[in-house]
Amino acid sequence: MRLSDFRLDVRPLRHRDYRLLLGSGVITMFGSFITLVAVPFQLKLLTGSYVAVGVVGVVELVPMILSGLWGGAIADAADRRRVVLWCEAGMAVCAGGLLVNALLPSPAVWPLYVVAGAVAALDGLQRPSLDALIPRLIPRDELTAANAVQALRYQIGAIAGPAVGGVLVVSAGVQVAYAIDVATFLASIALLYALRPVPPSEHAERPSLAAVARGARYAWSRPELLGTYFVDLAAMFLAMPMALFPFVADALHARWALGLLYAAPTIGSLVISLTSGWTSRVHHHGRAVLIAAGVWGLAIAGFGLAPGIWAALALLAVAGGADMVSGLFRSTIWNQTIPDHLRGRLAGIELLSYSIGPTAGQLRSGLMAGWVGLRPAIVVGGLLCSGVVAACAPLMPGFTRYDARTDPHRQAAEASATAAASP
Repeated sequence: MRLSDFRLDVRPLRHRDYRLLLGSGVITMFGSFITLVAVPFQLKLLTGSYVAVGVVGVVELVPMILSGLWGGAIADAADRRRVVLWCEAGMAVCAGGLLVNALLPSPAVWPLYVVAGAVAALDGLQRPSLDALIPRLIPRDELTAANAVQALRYQIGAIAGPAVGGVLVVSAGVQVAYAIDVATFLASIALLYALRPVPPSEHAERPSLAAVARGARYAWSRPELLGTYFVDLAAMFLAMPMALFPFVADALHARWALGLLYAAPTIGSLVISLTSGWTSRVHHHGRAVLIAAGVWGLAIAGFGLAPGIWAALALLAVAGGADMVSGLFRSTIWNQTIPDHLRGRLAGIELLSYSIGPTAGQLRSGLMAGWVGLRPAIVVGGLLCSGVVAACAPLMPGFTRYDARTDPHRQAAEASATAAASP
């Protein structure tokens, strides 16, 4: 490979509406990741309990499942821009609720759980429309590049947000963190409002349980899609120790590095994004996902054994890079092979696959840490992840053999998109 093959492909930035969507995401991610640090930090201060922090994942789980599936049906039947805009406004109100509670003389614990559930529901409604927007804004041959650029957007927020959030919550308090989150939501709403309408396709179905079921049957008929869902669920459920980061910082005598623990995985994924030009030369996407998920598990196990903060941060960066590789190829399979009239519903299923795992994984890590201790909970989870992923390769041959050059679903989706775009 040449050095130029590792450069970030920025072709998607030529398209106006994609730039607006990207800008909105950069801004809102920054504030949301500050809050991601502030909520468990505030819960730790108010309760001092592993389980109380881990329970946030349970509170988010049911609303995310229900709204994610329904949000997919809405994304196929409504103007996707409008859905994204209204959900963004709802999440701004939720951030305001956290701010009001934090300003009380004696902040309550229950509003943190209520807001976590409400944000999960709104995110579940919004994410399918957000994901399904991208194939409508750019050509299909730029989708892998767009996945990398979208990931870069996420990473900017995920690095800057936790780093700033870690400093803010310790030095200025959670009130300032929540106020910044409200401000970023308002700026994001202004950019989303400038997007052009994105009406549903001519084959759109009205939102219904039957429409959701048809989307699920389509996903079940595609072994390569099932592989992406299962591998990601297993990796995140078994090896997602984020709820334990405040306790890891204390155990390593590095409370000052709390924000860096949240940011470190994203630093690794940022390196992958910035050098992602090589990804367009990979065609066996299923194999790439399996390898990356295995590396993720091993790196998390190493994180649990790290003797000091710098080794811990380095191993989290390796884990984040592996997760980024997995995410890039999973997104490419989804966006290149699913027809537009089903894209929203399948995005709802995808939301469940990459959200339920981390959400349930927070509970698993909290409960297991309370049972066997902090470090064993992290190490065992990482090793189990790599073992399960290794077992998946022979058990899912359709996923392992997937080749983007010859896949008939990709060819059919591209033909359908071409026909829809013609006069």
